[in-house]
Order: sequence, then structure tokens, then C-alpha cells
Amino acid sequence: MRNANDCTTARAAAHKTRRDRRGAVVDTPCRPVYHAFDVIRATRSAPRKRIRPRGSRTSEESTRMAQNTQKVGWIGMGRMGYAMAERLVKSGHDVSIWNRTRAKAEPLAAYGGKIVDKPSDLAGVDVLFSIVSTGDDLKQVYFGENGAATGAKVPPVLVDCSTISVDSSADIRAELTKRGGEFVACPVSGNAKVIKAGKLSAVASGPEAAFRQAEALINVIAPHGVSYVGDGELARVCKIAHNVMLGVVIENLIEITLLVNKMGVSRSAFLKFLNNSVMGSTFTAYKSPALVNLDWTTTFTPELMRKDMDLGLELGREMDVTMPVTAAAREMIQTHFGAAQLQKDPDAYLEKDFAALMETMALLSGMTLEPENVPTPTGLEH
Repeated sequence: MRNANDCTTARAAAHKTRRDRRGAVVDTPCRPVYHAFDVIRATRSAPRKRIRPRGSRTSEESTRMAQNTQKVGWIGMGRMGYAMAERLVKSGHDVSIWNRTRAKAEPLAAYGGKIVDKPSDLAGVDVLFSIVSTGDDLKQVYFGENGAATGAKVPPVLVDCSTISVDSSADIRAELTKRGGEFVACPVSGNAKVIKAGKLSAVASGPEAAFRQAEALINVIAPHGVSYVGDGELARVCKIAHNVMLGVVIENLIEITLLVNKMGVSRSAFLKFLNNSVMGSTFTAYKSPALVNLDWTTTFTPELMRKDMDLGLELGREMDVTMPVTAAAREMIQTHFGAAQLQKDPDAYLEKDFAALMETMALLSGMTLEPENVPTPTGLEH
């Protein structure tokens, strides 16, 4: 066996002398000399990498596969619900669907969706999604006649993507807990066009284990990202705040567009500049075609916008947070309801997109608007 003197001798033999530019001797540390014994010992002591057999899966991969094979239920086939469920069905998931108007769900049967007759038929799924208009609607499909949570068996995880009040959500969570279901609040950001472009995002709260069970499915619906913000109803608070900003931004966007338009700048030219600037956003871009060409195809109604502004102001009062800009924006939306009474069919007019608020604000500004008929990108083309 070698001793320390062997190493010293080897290093001395490897020592080299070199001179600097003036010819002086410079002492240079020698390179370490490695013997076969050193290499063998290092190899034996190194941890060995475990090689997985071909075709085997890690536990993480197995979990992901299990999530992708879960039975999924879906309630709600509105503008958002249909597009969201469509992504799940077309990605190969086992999805059973109920909607109050069956005909709205039937097109998904061609892609593998299973249409059921009543919400209680969804009791056997692993994860049940829902997206409806109000908290009362959600209570009805869960706990009303033939509700999804009225039988002996309740879906273990229920994920709701609606925008409802914090109090309604908390009441529903408490009742589901009594019945053995775990409730994940998971409202989303976007509209049907955003969903089709694969840019929907979401925010979630509730029991983390339940969220993790549904997370892979949520990512199919909202590939732009889902943010888990904690327990309880925190996701509801985030979504209400999000929609309050939506109401404020659309009103301000209309104000400044009308201002420059009245001074001689075309709406298309101004919005092109704005969307290319640091102030542009996904929202200002995909709303631009509506404001340029006065296309009020519905993505979100004024009534739903007013509801969400009211929810935000209610939270502000409860938490003693001042919200003067939100209050002013809410009153302008209310003005739109009054101006709608001048239309031939006020109810039909109020079913149009909330961006039709532009016509009310133009009226108050002494302006008559005409479509510019200019092709305008949405920013969702790619």
C-alpha cells in the first residue's frame, strides 16, 4: 500500500521550473499526479446512478397519467363553459356533460363527450367542473332537485369556475363539506376567443390536495397558467378584483378613444398606437376590433359587469377600502342601462357586449359613431 511519502515523491518529480521575462526563477505549483489506485478508489466510493428500466415511470409521471384518466363531469354550456369543456373533450379526457338546455351540449358528443340527463348523473365522476351565472344557480345544480350533490355519492372534488360572491361560495363550501365533497374555487380570466387561442388563465383556492388532484385538468382548460392562492374563498376575491379592473379599464379605454376620435384621429389608428405602446395589453388588443368597427358580439354582458362591480364595491365597504374610481365606473355602467331604454328592444340591446357602453358614452359626448370597417387584429391570432 502507498504512503504519504509516495505522494510527496511523485509531486516532487512532477515539479517544473520556469523563468519569468527577466530570467528569474519562478516557483510553479506542480500538477497533482493521479495513480490508478486513486481512480479505482474514487470510482468505488462514488454513488451509483440508478437506471430505470425502459418503459417504467417515475411517481410524478404516474400521478400525471392518473390525473389524465380521471372521470370528469361538466355543468354549464354558456359562452365560456362550452369552449372550456371542448378543450377537455378534444384532448381525450372522459367527460360527461349536463346543461339545462341539452341542445347546447350535444355538439360535443361528436368529439366523445357524454351528455347526461340530470346533474345527479354526474355523482360518480372524480372531478366535477361547473361554470354558471350566479351563486343561486350553483346551489341549484348542486343541491336542488336531482342535484349533483344530493345522492348517496358525491363527487370527491368539485371545481367551480363561476364568478360568484364570497359569501355564496363559503356557504356552498360548508354544505359540500358536510356531504363529503371538497370544493375548489377556480374562476378564470378571458372569453371564448381567449380560450380558443389557448390563453385562458385561472386562479384557485380551497384544500390544496383537492386542487392538486384537479390541477392537470385545469391546465388543459387554462394553459396560460393557474395560480393557487390559498385556502377558502381567496380565489373569489382575486376574480372579483380582476373584473372590477375590467370595468374600469373598458370605460377609460372608451373615454380616451372617444376623445382622440372627436379631435380627428381615427379609432383604428389610435388603438394601433396604444396597443403597440407600453400601455397596450391583451385586453386592449382583443377589444380593439369592437371599438373600431362597433361590433357588439357578446363576450360579457353589461348585467354581469354591473354585478361584478357591485361585488367589488361590497367587499370594499366590508374591508374599509376606498374605491372611488370603481364607484364612478359603476355609475357609468348604470347610465348605460338607462340609455338602453331609448333602443327599440332594450332587453335585446342589453344582451349585447359590455363594450356597447361606447355608444352611451358617445351619446353623452355629443358624438354619432359609425363603423370604420377596418380589419383590426385581436392579438390572439398567434
